[in-house]
Amino acid sequence: MSYTPRLRTKYFEEVVPAMQAKFNYKNSMQVPKITKVVLNQGIGAAVNDKKIVDAAVEEMTKITGQKAVPTLSKKAISNFKLRENMPIGCKVTLRQEKMFDFLDRFISVSLPRVRDFQGLMAKGFDGRGNFTMGITEQIIFPEIDIDKVNRISGMDITIVTSAETDEESLELLRLMGFPFQKN
Repeated sequence: MSYTPRLRTKYFEEVVPAMQAKFNYKNSMQVPKITKVVLNQGIGAAVNDKKIVDAAVEEMTKITGQKAVPTLSKKAISNFKLRENMPIGCKVTLRQEKMFDFLDRFISVSLPRVRDFQGLMAKGFDGRGNFTMGITEQIIFPEIDIDKVNRISGMDITIVTSAETDEESLELLRLMGFPFQKN
């Protein structure tokens, strides 16, 4: 018996037929899908203290269930006391089951924990069907123990889809359960 994430099942049983009806796709393979989710965290204070990056990598690994990698600076900037190849953030790319598991937990557990949450803004699309949003506090994720957090930091979450337009991508994410604001 193999495990299939709840959101993947929802995609094939509910989202694909609804998208086919709305956009008149001839084939179910034309329906856009989420290909990957990228979490990125930039840490400006990491220039002074290297342990901040290690803590961020550990937290992001707990949040996603996949090992995060530190991101390195590409060039030296003397005004910021930044040297080349210095760790200044971390990132994780999720695909397949881990991606669906993360999105399910994010939509149903983490987003409702955001203070004064009114819904996601629909202006985070890039014109090619990808959606990016910013999270201001990492403590909205239940995997993070608030008592053990040294500093509150945010992160960017990018959802990469195979949609060709923002309209298709918005409808895909809305059908998947993302709570977008009403215009």
